[in-house]
Amino acid sequence: MAKLLYQLNDGDVLGTTQWFNIDQQRINDFADATGDKQWIHIDVERCEKSSPFGSTIAHGLLSTSLMPDMFYQLIQLDSDQQTLLNYGMDSIRFLEPVRVNDSIRYHVTLDSKQQKNSGLLFRFNCEVEIKNRDKPAMVGQFLMLLV
Repeated sequence: MAKLLYQLNDGDVLGTTQWFNIDQQRINDFADATGDKQWIHIDVERCEKSSPFGSTIAHGLLSTSLMPDMFYQLIQLDSDQQTLLNYGMDSIRFLEPVRVNDSIRYHVTLDSKQQKNSGLLFRFNCEVEIKNRDKPAMVGQFLMLLV
């Protein structure tokens, strides 16, 4: 069940999102949006022959950019009275590539919250799990400002 954002305390576990499949169309769309069309992401035939992963892989920043959408599975927000702004990211690390057709999900814990002049700043520890893999795709901290 989604949690009320303003009621969270340091160390609270928000939980785990549902699995999300990363298909080739999503990777291609991200490549088009960012201009990062390196062959390792979009050239299926070349990757099958030459890539150490045997397939295309998602951009590391793709899993990062999906975080806000996944995050809303875990929190409740009164959008009539509250606005949540992306405030930045800290210490993002990409530990394992997400291969085409992998499923990923997010694990989120509140590290801390701090009152600022402009609102309440939340620092979330996030890990992106890849289904049937030991290593996470990404770990890092996301900062969000509740105004």
